Amino acid sequence: MDSRFSQSRLIRTPKDPRSSRVEAFRVWVNTRHGLGLQNYQELHNYSVTDYTFWQDLWHYFNITYSVPPTAIVKEGRLPELRTWFPGARLNYAENVLRFNGDNIAVTAARETGHVAHYSFRELRRMVGEMAAAMRANGVRVGDRVAAVITNSVEALVVALATISIGAVFSSMAPDMGPQAILDRYGQVKPKLMFFDTEVVYAGKTSDLTQNVLEIVHGLFSDGLRRAVLLPSTKNGKEVAMPSTHPVCQSLADFLKSGDGRPLEFEQLPFDHPIFIVYSSGTTGPPKCIVHCAGGLLLNGMKEGAFASNLSQDQCFYQYTTTGWVVWNTTIPALACGTRIVLYDGSPFAPDIRSALKFINDQGVTVWGTSPRFFVELRASSIKPSEVAPFEALQTIACAGSPLTVPMFEWIQEAFGDVYLFSIYGCTDICGGFLTGVPNLPTHAGEIHGKALGMAVEIFDDLGESVEDAGVPGELVCTRPHPVMPLGFWGDSGDELLTKTYFGKYPGAWHQSDFAVKNPKTSGFVILGRSDGVLNPSGVRYGSAEIYGVLENLHGVISDALCIGQRRPQDSVERVLLFVKMPPGRYLDECLKARIRKAIRKDLSPRYLPAHMFQVKDIPYNANGKKVEVAVKRIVSGLNFKPSRTVVNPDCLKEYYKFRDYERAVMTETAEVKARL
Repeated sequence: MDSRFSQSRLIRTPKDPRSSRVEAFRVWVNTRHGLGLQNYQELHNYSVTDYTFWQDLWHYFNITYSVPPTAIVKEGRLPELRTWFPGARLNYAENVLRFNGDNIAVTAARETGHVAHYSFRELRRMVGEMAAAMRANGVRVGDRVAAVITNSVEALVVALATISIGAVFSSMAPDMGPQAILDRYGQVKPKLMFFDTEVVYAGKTSDLTQNVLEIVHGLFSDGLRRAVLLPSTKNGKEVAMPSTHPVCQSLADFLKSGDGRPLEFEQLPFDHPIFIVYSSGTTGPPKCIVHCAGGLLLNGMKEGAFASNLSQDQCFYQYTTTGWVVWNTTIPALACGTRIVLYDGSPFAPDIRSALKFINDQGVTVWGTSPRFFVELRASSIKPSEVAPFEALQTIACAGSPLTVPMFEWIQEAFGDVYLFSIYGCTDICGGFLTGVPNLPTHAGEIHGKALGMAVEIFDDLGESVEDAGVPGELVCTRPHPVMPLGFWGDSGDELLTKTYFGKYPGAWHQSDFAVKNPKTSGFVILGRSDGVLNPSGVRYGSAEIYGVLENLHGVISDALCIGQRRPQDSVERVLLFVKMPPGRYLDECLKARIRKAIRKDLSPRYLPAHMFQVKDIPYNANGKKVEVAVKRIVSGLNFKPSRTVVNPDCLKEYYKFRDYERAVMTETAEVKARL
């Protein structure tokens, strides 16, 4: 077994495991089928060996439909892509809007302090009004509706109205530049678009009018018929932006064009497309990933109810932008009767205390965020209990990047007996492969287990399972499920889709991530991208392991990036560690020795980097992930054009000098001596 698990530490045991919704589902399945499934592991095994599991979800969640399916699954256009629930007719938006009472459905908040609440009844009315205007403007089944919009109630309304008609919705956050937006929307060619014309982030107000015009001009020749401009807010009053292009129209005027028809839900196949999301584009043009209604509905309700315990008495706050796929996965919470909180702005504005107080004041029970928030919180030395009591908070879910052992332990201690879990999911399936299980104990640094319905395994390079041996390998999914994407927009022959996901292990979905399972706890650790896996002298490990060690040096270093370098002239790969230091401090030999000692002690001498260099900045993409593969390509001598999703692309220029590794070492050594 891998040495990293020799001291796996239990940090929480649930007080009442039987009270979770996933336990209630296990009992329901046993009763329905006369089974004797005893625990989550046996329930998971059932979910990946019998396709009846997906039918169980259909009935358990009372999916609304007009025509029932004729079967659970049948052969599809590819062996890996089955046709699910053939013959069924339903609408995703109708199921999401199944509640129609006066309970609060949505709380929309902005960093400016503005907070508004909308009941399920009001939300349904707003969606109906928007859908009527869309129909009046010619939106039909299969059309694309796109938005460059903040995380607001308007974004939610536009999405649900689009889907109610049978059109396909796609969104991006306003912080993306015009060309990055054109790179994506230029492929899907929307008929109708919605724009925020002004955003406030970290106290700074940005006028987006010129960006909007550039995007509209770029898409006008590709079939864009109408661009709806949302009002800006000045001094607490909404101000409509002037229409500066023939297709531009204010939101108020657009809604007036509706004919007042009642809200109708087009009844469509289970696999009808509803969302287009995008790959990061870090190493190439972004792929347009198409997701279907039924799969996202079933899986979204499953993840909300079983991983997060969502129900009608819960309040779910997921910090996200409309450009991150977790925004899409938040929507099915409404079908559970859960109040969702939509927040627009910086999570730290006006300061991190305000963010904590907001969570407490809104009575948030389930809080979703990324590890980056907790890195900042821990660095601030603020104790959450001194800011608010968090009496309602029950669950903290982390997504976006691996949650390390030190951070697991710190969060659990800082927030007390909350159910803390890490998620391993992806844009590609708009959901999770590995997830939290509320009735299982929590071990620091580990994801609880496999998501129901996901036949996750860990393969070696030969395609053999090494999961139970406790050694690292490639994370794969070996059985079809209805959350697989329908395909890539424009990839009519499925060639790109097959190459992307099934090229390495035929018949098995390959996610290009490196993982390891703890055989004793059945927990998983994600070690980083496998295409960025470190492999010096045949020893394979992930950068996340190095970052976990370095988190114990928070305050001493600011950030780090760990990548492998193998140039054409190199016979083996070497590992380079780039370190960003706090202002006025340097990566001296003493600190290097301290880092080596920590890696040697916590991991292995085999994990020691060949060299450490101080850099000015670490590149990140828009989702808060370090851009490792780009730097690896640069230092290995490959030409690289930065993707527009890299939020600080200028910092990549510094890394080109490390192509000449030998000269970089000499230069760095001379600089250290000069400082002495």
